[in-house]
Amino acid sequence: MATEEERSAAADVLRCLARHLNCLHEDNKSTRKRALDSIRRETLANKGLSSSELQEVFAGLLKPLLKCLSDPAERCRETAVQMIGDFIRSVPKPEDSLPYLMPCLAQRLGGKEILEPAEELRLSMVELLAVTVELCGRNLALYLDDMVRILQRTITDPFPDVKKESCKCTISFARSVPDHFHMQAESLVKPLMQTLSHQHSRVRVAATEATGAVVQFGTGKNVDDVLSHLAQRLFDDSPQVRKAVTVVVGHWLLHLRDRYSYFHKLIPLLLSSLSDDIPEIKNVAVELWRQVGAQWEKENEDDLKDKMDFLLSAPPRYPPGVERPALGCRELVVRNLSKLMPAVGRDATDWLAQTRVKTLQLLRVLLLHAEEHCTQHLQPLLTTLYRACADPEPAARTHCLESAELLGAFVSPEVFLRLLLADVENSSSASSSSPWAPLMLLAAVLKGSSKEALNPHLLQLGQMLAQPDVCHDTEQTVYLEQLVECVEVLLSVCEEDCGIISLQMLKVLVTVQSLTTEQELCSRVEECVRCMCEVLGFNSVCDLYRLHMADLLQWLSDSQRCWTAHSVHSNLLDIIALQSGPVLGEFLPQFLTLLRSCLEPSRDAELRLHVFTVLSKLLLNSRNTLNSQGCFGEYVQVFLQELLMPNLVWRAGRTAAAVRTSALSCLLALLQGGAISKEQVVSVEAKLSADLISALEEDSQLARLLACRLLHTFLTLTAHCLGSDTLNRIYPELLKRVDDSSDEVRAEALKALSVWFSSLGKFYDTETQRAHLQFLYQQLLLYLDDPDHRIQLIVLDVLKVGSVVDSVLLQQEVEAVREKQRSAEFCDQLLQHIQHIHSHTHHTPHTAPSSCSDVTHSHV
Repeated sequence: MATEEERSAAADVLRCLARHLNCLHEDNKSTRKRALDSIRRETLANKGLSSSELQEVFAGLLKPLLKCLSDPAERCRETAVQMIGDFIRSVPKPEDSLPYLMPCLAQRLGGKEILEPAEELRLSMVELLAVTVELCGRNLALYLDDMVRILQRTITDPFPDVKKESCKCTISFARSVPDHFHMQAESLVKPLMQTLSHQHSRVRVAATEATGAVVQFGTGKNVDDVLSHLAQRLFDDSPQVRKAVTVVVGHWLLHLRDRYSYFHKLIPLLLSSLSDDIPEIKNVAVELWRQVGAQWEKENEDDLKDKMDFLLSAPPRYPPGVERPALGCRELVVRNLSKLMPAVGRDATDWLAQTRVKTLQLLRVLLLHAEEHCTQHLQPLLTTLYRACADPEPAARTHCLESAELLGAFVSPEVFLRLLLADVENSSSASSSSPWAPLMLLAAVLKGSSKEALNPHLLQLGQMLAQPDVCHDTEQTVYLEQLVECVEVLLSVCEEDCGIISLQMLKVLVTVQSLTTEQELCSRVEECVRCMCEVLGFNSVCDLYRLHMADLLQWLSDSQRCWTAHSVHSNLLDIIALQSGPVLGEFLPQFLTLLRSCLEPSRDAELRLHVFTVLSKLLLNSRNTLNSQGCFGEYVQVFLQELLMPNLVWRAGRTAAAVRTSALSCLLALLQGGAISKEQVVSVEAKLSADLISALEEDSQLARLLACRLLHTFLTLTAHCLGSDTLNRIYPELLKRVDDSSDEVRAEALKALSVWFSSLGKFYDTETQRAHLQFLYQQLLLYLDDPDHRIQLIVLDVLKVGSVVDSVLLQQEVEAVREKQRSAEFCDQLLQHIQHIHSHTHHTPHTAPSSCSDVTHSHV
């Protein structure tokens, strides 16, 4: 309290200021400004005045200065605000000014309309208010309404700096009058939420911190009103905003009066920050969460006594390299997990990708805390993860699979397999639009489990994966990839224990290969097969097939009656036959029995086409497939008479023609592949030659071309061993093909005729067959004058080969037609060739070696 002397000194100062105070009412703004400056010099700048004297002077100057806050001149208002602030900082009892200061500030800043047009002055006034709150503290409780009215307006002020300063003032005011603030705290929530999404990150930080103070010092009933807004700030691009949210939520969990009622709503926000990309935010969240767990553990020490004493060790399959949360933290999550799961499931399907990713990150953290307690929530967890597996966002799928691995680590295989396998077998019920989701989840869960835990269930797993309803279910690439992933994970986790299901895994892999057209996936399957061989101790893939070939062929045979060209089984035959390589030659009886059934003329034509294509590939490499053991010759007769020849019989229709063409291709592969001997061909020459001659009349150009090539190969293999009747049936049909519409067929027919001449043996007497030779020579000489020069050259070569048979007869025929040709060039060349033969050897009738075995022939 000021002494009489101090009051007297203050009165003297005020008398001296009387003129300056009068000047504050002048119309000239410069005069008013000079008056304010003079007052400042004689008061605040006067070092001779004590604080008590200054208090008395301030009391006398306060009202005139407050009136200056409405001065038309901005410079005057600015000076007045600065002077009031300086007085409040300098006087010992600034609270004495509150009865006049607060209503004035409320009028200028808290009205429906902003009375102060200058942004910088509004900022100065809010700073003045902040200084007042700081220095007056509890004395502001009487002015709660004015303060709240001011802050409601300034928090939403258009000037960002005013917003920030208002938020800081809100925090300071809430801490200054905690016993009264709760009565009006709710009024500040709405303006703070509007400011929370401001474009300036510093404003968002200030609004977040102010929200924390308002809720903490309020009634606590506004938590629900602000949670959704704060949750959105966890996705903020600014790390400082996310850090502010983390700190605010952490402090609520530690200090909020009714925090136990809001644990299930606040814990997800804090735990979400544990997965933040910024290490600083993550560390802040870790420390706050540790404090929350420790505090809760201390507050509930009696309930946790047994667990603290006996359950301190981590589960055996706890993820390596991950620090296990404290007991209090784990218990907090376990006790609130039932309330958290519905929200997690809902947000995991949110339309915003970042929300889904953040939710799945949170789910992983929750599972790390829940450990084996997540078993009781397994069904809703699986439902959530199924949907996440089909998420288009790669990050969401990654976090989903990480959570699934934790389920494998914490939940017993007996429990999770009961649910997962049922969903895999009936994938449409688990996820109608994403049938691969249960398989993807199964692979991830198995990956998180252990060899010892899975061992008793391997047979069940293998049988389920190999079921037709599972591995034949769809041709979707992503589904097939997950099938392969399951096999890869089983091999990785269970290693040599997978030997008991190696057959089932091989069935799955060959099925995937038969269904996919993706080369990358095929390569992955092949690598998986090699990995299986390595894990199971086989030297090569052939050893694996040798072990299971009988079962694989039986597997195919059991279903062959329902095969069609579009069923997976026809492709399975292709994959197994080609990949087993030389092993196939060890199982010829079973394989040929399967083929006999598939190639019956009554079976689906497209299926037979496919099987013949597979057979052609095998026969072209017979030494490494069908004839790897040198035993195929024993079954050639059966192969020809029961598999090939019945399909060469003419039947009406384009499809039947296509089958015959495919059978011709297969027959050509047989004859060229070296799997059949000359004697075996000769033994069926009558039927075979008849079928080939018939094939020369096919409508299909390809069939006629194949028939010519087959006769070429047939004559080469049976050189000098065919009777004259057979030979005389063949050449007229080949001559017909020299008139074919296709130049390629014509050329092949001529090449076959060249071999026909070379194949004449002891059974063909040139004297008795002279008429046939004469006719053949005459016809070929006609084609020597063909318009196509390429055909002429081929015919010339054929006649040169044929000249050896009866050169005299040929010379006579050439001389007879020479003058009739458009050009005698080729006739002259042919005559020169014949003369060359005569000059080197004395002409004698053509004779052949004494027997077929005397002939050494090569494949032309």
